[in-house]
Parts: sequence; structure tokens; C-alpha cells
Amino acid sequence: MSFSLADILQVIADALLVPDMIVLVAFMLLTVWQVGDIIVELIVDRRKLKADVARMLSELHGRTWADISAQIDESRLLARHKRVLHQIFDADGLSRSSRLALAERVLGTEEKHYASGTAVTDIIAKLGPMFGLLGTLIPLGPGIIALSNGDTATLADSLGVAFNTTIAGVASSSVCYVISHVRKGWYGDYMLTLETLTESIIEEVHGEAEVHA
Repeated sequence: MSFSLADILQVIADALLVPDMIVLVAFMLLTVWQVGDIIVELIVDRRKLKADVARMLSELHGRTWADISAQIDESRLLARHKRVLHQIFDADGLSRSSRLALAERVLGTEEKHYASGTAVTDIIAKLGPMFGLLGTLIPLGPGIIALSNGDTATLADSLGVAFNTTIAGVASSSVCYVISHVRKGWYGDYMLTLETLTESIIEEVHGEAEVHA
């Protein structure tokens, strides 16, 4: 009975090797794509992001929404951030509480957008070593059996597959971990900037309305 179960497990393990290698190749391709993607993001977005938030906050004081809107358009904020701020403040006739609720909704959507930007690299960073280990262990069984029979060629082939899958899993995981870490730093700074500007603009816009009321 135990022998039959061992055979079943061996068949399952052998059947998993090819899918495991396919997944690792996909991880490597996705990693190369993510490296190119973050380089493009660095050149297109980060290099152009030169907004002085502290200066913007000081210049917002005492301004009407029309002035603030023009200041946002002329700032060095990212185009996406400008659209977010306009989405929050271009709606006329909202009370302070309603605008705060709208801001929470819009900023929550923006946070989800940035979270999705690191989803792929987070998955590869977590699963890469697991699939690499799986690809290491599966061929070792037949390799050890081949060694006991004196078949060093089969052993060498098994060890080659084991080493290659380990390298693919660890390499893709390491690179994607770094990409996720860097992007989370960027995106956290983006959200902090948006939240700070949103709170300040709400204070100015509705503070002015309350004074005139």
C-alpha cells in the first residue's frame, strides 16, 4: 500500500515539474517587463515631479477656488494628481462634510490604483522562491535514484534543472521585491501629498465660504 502511494506521489511530482518551469519562465518575463516599466515610470513621472508642496501650501492661504485651480494647473504635480484634485473640487455646491466624503472616496480609489501597481511584483516576490524550491526538489528524487544505479548522466541533468529553477525563482523574487519596495515608497509619498493638499484646499475653500456667510 505504501509503495503504491509513493508511486502516486512520484507521478504527481513529475507532472508538476513542467507547469512549475512554465510559471518560472513567466515570472522571469514579467520581471523583465516590470524592470522596463519602472524605468519608464522613473523617466516619465518621477523626473518631472518637482512640485514644492510646502510652498504650494503657503500660497494657498486666502485664495479662492478659482485661484487654487489655476495654481494646481500651473504646478509641477503629476497630471494624474491634478485630475484627482479637480475631481474633488470642481463639484459645485457641496457642503464641507459632503466634500470630505467625496475626497475620501476619490483618494480611496487612488490608493487602490497604486496598490494594483505593485500587485504583480508582490506576487512574484512571495511566490518566486516557492516555485524555485519546488523546481529544485522535484528532479532531485529521480536524480538520487539514478545515482544509486550509477547513472551519473541522469543525476547531472536533474541537478541542472534543480539549480536553474532555483536561480530563476530567487532572481525574479529578489528583483520584484526591490521594485515593490521602491514603488511603495513613491506611491506612499504621492498619497501623502494628495491628502495634505486636499485637506488644505478644503480648509481654504470652505473656510472662505463660512467667512462670507
